[in-house]
Amino acid sequence: MSSSDRGVVDWLFRDRESGRLVVGQWPNAAIGVWALCAAVRLADLPADAEDTLRWVGAGALLVWAVDEVARGANPFRRILGGVVLAVQLVALTRALTG
Repeated sequence: MSSSDRGVVDWLFRDRESGRLVVGQWPNAAIGVWALCAAVRLADLPADAEDTLRWVGAGALLVWAVDEVARGANPFRRILGGVVLAVQLVALTRALTG
């Protein structure tokens, strides 16, 4: 890896406060809620329960995405948050407009 490649990796993945390389962080309550909703939805549930879990999970993912855009530890996390936010907003718009 060249020094310019290392510079890009450092810029993209390095936490600005701690200096550590960060791709993901745990625990993260919003991602935990989303993952739990997704896992429970795998069970055979009534349609209204599945819809509720889908909305709660989507809401948790929106909260996570906004938080990452605003306070992400590095550019990678902010970009990831922005992509997830855009995808969730498109999905929400489609769901509400039918």
